[in-house]
Amino acid sequence: MGMDELNAKLRYVFGDVVVRKDVVLYQEVARLPRFISEYLISSLGKERPTREDLEKIADLVFRCFPEPRDRDKVLHDLMKLGEYKVIDEVKVFTDVSSGTHRAFLWNLGLECAITDELLEKYENLLRQGLWGLAKLQYISDTEEGYVTVVDFLPFQIAKLDMKAFMDGRREFTTNEWIDVLISTIGFNPEPLPWRKKLVILSRLIPLVEPNVNMMELGPRNTGKTYTYLNTSHYTRIFSGGRISPAVLIWNLAKNIPGEITTKDCVVFDEISKVEFSSADEMMGKLKLYMESGFIERGTRRGISQCSLMFMGNVDVKGEMPIEDFTYVLPEVMRDPAFIDRIHGFIPGWEVPKIGKLDAYISKHYGFVTDYFAEVLHELRKKTEFYYYISEEVELSNVTGRDEKAIKRIASGLLKLISPHGEFKEEELKIALDLAVEYRQRIADWLHFMRPGEFERKKIGYKVK
Repeated sequence: MGMDELNAKLRYVFGDVVVRKDVVLYQEVARLPRFISEYLISSLGKERPTREDLEKIADLVFRCFPEPRDRDKVLHDLMKLGEYKVIDEVKVFTDVSSGTHRAFLWNLGLECAITDELLEKYENLLRQGLWGLAKLQYISDTEEGYVTVVDFLPFQIAKLDMKAFMDGRREFTTNEWIDVLISTIGFNPEPLPWRKKLVILSRLIPLVEPNVNMMELGPRNTGKTYTYLNTSHYTRIFSGGRISPAVLIWNLAKNIPGEITTKDCVVFDEISKVEFSSADEMMGKLKLYMESGFIERGTRRGISQCSLMFMGNVDVKGEMPIEDFTYVLPEVMRDPAFIDRIHGFIPGWEVPKIGKLDAYISKHYGFVTDYFAEVLHELRKKTEFYYYISEEVELSNVTGRDEKAIKRIASGLLKLISPHGEFKEEELKIALDLAVEYRQRIADWLHFMRPGEFERKKIGYKVK
């Protein structure tokens, strides 16, 4: 089936939850996170927005989505005018000791009050937070002025019908479905060979499978960060720089949970430039978490299902890396105990550079990003894939960590390919072949680092 027929079929089966993926390339909305720009454009209900439509959206973005450097100007205008509307990600924290709620606007870097009515209406503000248009009000009738969120319009779908999604999947072959997913995350499936599609698709595994730790090293401009930044609002990306246990695990001073406790996936981008404050404490806690899902800091203890993704740039010649992976990592991570806890290694050097070739950017239909993000989030709850693999697949030459790693990666890939749970041996083998390859790369790396401790081995499997 050609892409024109696939586009038509996708629109027919899924209706208003699909959108042309090149709409976000319009200059007017390119500055926004993808799920917001697609939400605004798809809410127009048109296949192709007019120049006038785009200008209206551009005007809203210009007025309501300030750059971080404009923060003080926005707050000045808010104080002067008494009201201001901003597009932002709003997360609400509950303070039991004072009996109050505090809203935090991430882009603006503002902590403020919020009305009880909004919390009743949008419960997800108290969970992972929501992107939307927030109306702020400034009140200065006390000695100290304060800001309150008095109205909120979420830029995310209100209700998800997973049954309709599963039923829709049944209308597509596996090849067609993979093309739909590749287009959804912004790549054009047409020029991509099958292998490259699978490698790109495997980037989504940490978004659908809980407690999976993955790494991808590759050249620049292959869309590593782009994929996570523009696919799910349930992710948090740290791009190099200093990361503290308070931000990542738990802020004891403010009694606020860190990113690992609240997100589906935490991404460490530009891994070579990442610095941990209290490096030894952080690596100890990170290794404990990667092994068991257990988080612990001070008096705070708990379990999280957040997946971790470690990404970095590596020099490549042709389609092969020419750098030792170990030295791409910061010094604190050059530890076999850490590397062994990474479940799989994505060969990022196989993904084409999207910046160089316009042909690799999708101009076809795919799922609206906020809808797709909710689907991925729901799929995390499905455990039957993991148990099916445990019962039906026999692995050879594996440690306990190898086994856990392969099952999690294969489970995540099966959720993406066959979310409805109906698959043949062919789909199972696609998932297992990739999972074994990704874990084999970790096993080879460990043997290269410590040949005395980690013997050379060839991981195998057979379906019972």
